[in-house]
Amino acid sequence: MISSNQREYSIGELCQVLGGEIAGDPATKVDRVGTLENATAGSISFVTSEKFLHQLRGTKASAVILAAAHKDATTIPRIVCSNPYSYFARVSALLNPGRLFAVGIHATSVVPVSAKLGSGVSIGPQVVLGENVHIHDDVVVGAGSYIGDDSVLGAGTRLLPNVTIYQDCQVGRRCLVHAGAVIGADGFGIAPDNGVWVKVPQVGRVIIGDDVEIGANTTIDRGAIDDTIIEDGVKLDNLIQIAHNVHVGAHTAIAACTGIAGSVRIGRRCRIAGAVGIAGHLNIADDVEISAKTLITKSITEPGTYSGGYPFEANRAWRRNATQIRHLDQLAKTVKQLEKRLAEIEGKLP
Repeated sequence: MISSNQREYSIGELCQVLGGEIAGDPATKVDRVGTLENATAGSISFVTSEKFLHQLRGTKASAVILAAAHKDATTIPRIVCSNPYSYFARVSALLNPGRLFAVGIHATSVVPVSAKLGSGVSIGPQVVLGENVHIHDDVVVGAGSYIGDDSVLGAGTRLLPNVTIYQDCQVGRRCLVHAGAVIGADGFGIAPDNGVWVKVPQVGRVIIGDDVEIGANTTIDRGAIDDTIIEDGVKLDNLIQIAHNVHVGAHTAIAACTGIAGSVRIGRRCRIAGAVGIAGHLNIADDVEISAKTLITKSITEPGTYSGGYPFEANRAWRRNATQIRHLDQLAKTVKQLEKRLAEIEGKLP
């Protein structure tokens, strides 16, 4: 494994590559990214909100990225753009291009004759490929990974160590799959029969689009009959469970510890926070945002933000409220009786 050197750019060069407007000296050089608080000379940082503007006074960053509304908040050389955070992400990618991997197949790996490998492929130590695996150009397969029979990896995709991909699965181009992820395990298909469970064979696949990122120890189950589908640009955090036949729309982002039951269809550009639970066979519309720890038990048909978690409070107050919650059903009945009685009284008034 060969480590590539970080690049150095002037902010003028950055603007030539990424766009934006320069305020200050365009020859200012940067070679790394940093926070406003901890940046040093040669660092470039960013500001996304007015609440962080005060940090500009003490920062040692050589340059900053900010919005037009904050252009005059500092005299530090700066790049002005419409979305400082995403601009910063692209700058960071330029300054930190990642590692270069030695092309070739490690001597300890198992690669059958039937496997088809493109050019520029790197197969790490103790990788096992199944029969008829097709790996396109410039793919990196990390140490200890397993790729099942007839699976496909698109060009430029990178698997970190110990990734498992079961048979007949497809991963698109330029995907990043982190360590321990499992793609294509059986869905939880079991049928009750006289007090015992009968396994339902899971004969579908997992189809993953381009530019998808899958976090560490995330699991995506294969379809029971039809395929489980993850569309282009989806970003999955660590420790997510996606069950069989789920369909996740393009450019949706899902945070850690979320569990999605079978046959859920999630729209495009959704944002699902951590520890969300989504019951099976539901539809989630495009552009839906779901707050952390929310339990979704029915379909969402309109875009917007949805929340269901109960905010924390002091334990004594929580106990009092929890006691009252247990009696909500009786309280509702009492209110209905009082409303009925009030209507009767009002009906007798002159």
